[in-house]
Amino acid sequence: MHTSPLQAPLVMVGGGHAHLVALRQWIASGQQAPAGSLLINAQPYAWYSGMLPGLLAGRFAAAQCRIGLASLAAACGMQLICDELLALDANGQAILLASGKRIGFTRLSLNTGALPVINFATDGSLPLVGAKPFPGIVQQCRTWQALPPTHLAIVGGGAAGVELALALRISLPTTQLSLFCGNGLLASHPPRLAQLARIRLSEAAVKLHETLPIERISEARLYAAGRAVAQPDAVVLATGAAAADWQLASGLQCDERGFVRINSQLQSCSHAHIFATGDCASLPNTPHAGVYAVRQGPVLAHNLLAEDNGRQRQRYQPQPRALALLACGDGSALLSYGRLATQGRLAGKLKDWLDLRFMHAHQLATQDD
Repeated sequence: MHTSPLQAPLVMVGGGHAHLVALRQWIASGQQAPAGSLLINAQPYAWYSGMLPGLLAGRFAAAQCRIGLASLAAACGMQLICDELLALDANGQAILLASGKRIGFTRLSLNTGALPVINFATDGSLPLVGAKPFPGIVQQCRTWQALPPTHLAIVGGGAAGVELALALRISLPTTQLSLFCGNGLLASHPPRLAQLARIRLSEAAVKLHETLPIERISEARLYAAGRAVAQPDAVVLATGAAAADWQLASGLQCDERGFVRINSQLQSCSHAHIFATGDCASLPNTPHAGVYAVRQGPVLAHNLLAEDNGRQRQRYQPQPRALALLACGDGSALLSYGRLATQGRLAGKLKDWLDLRFMHAHQLATQDD
């Protein structure tokens, strides 16, 4: 990073949940970002991951699941740059983009998401399709619908793995589907929810393999427990969150997994002028889940402008428990809250209402679909 950078008072990188909520908060309250501020995202749209299963299952159109970022940014006095972050120099207060642009900043906010975890060796003989980023798996599913694969393996026994398996069953009715869990299914959720999910997967003819971590991919076969366990056409990764490589190289203090350590004010623990939220950040008692990132949004909106407004920064307190709603692809859903777990059409209607309300609020803020 040696060329003279473009300078911006505030740079927000990523179109994640927390940034969307923060921008909408500013619009609703009539606030503007400092003049010359930038929003940077690889795509011109922010895609809402909560609606991915419904989109893959054909229940939603693409336009219902995305938010145009240019108008959202403009309504806050910001400019959108469609580019990808390659490197961050936290000490030098500059970022490098894939286009070669170098941008200096006074304040930086990161809401860049995470990568899928790949904790097995692979010889490259099978395509690996991540559940994120959103546009990639949507395009891949369209390709599969045109030419259905014989067998797909889904790796990951959390909420994303269950939702993807059930959605893919609807969009690819003739494809054999196998779901591999390194631990028990939905291990971080109530046991009753896991049992309900097992029943739904069985009814959908998804072959479930629990406590069978994938060790390697070799010659188009998945190996676990020292033996070949499947020979799919491709592998869908729903394996949780892994930190991007640039985070550890940025000079920011990171946790043992490479996520940016933040305090309760959502600031980097090592660089107070840098904020991080959502999946790229690490805060105690805050899982990598959209429901937590959404709650961080209003605090972020306040804190990014607090210095300019002469106000004290607010503290984010993660909720002790969160509502979990897992789409089943057919309009029903699995629901858990605390120890409660249930399923059915009513849970599905609740999920649809929450998701569509979230999207409508942001699309209405800019009149952009």
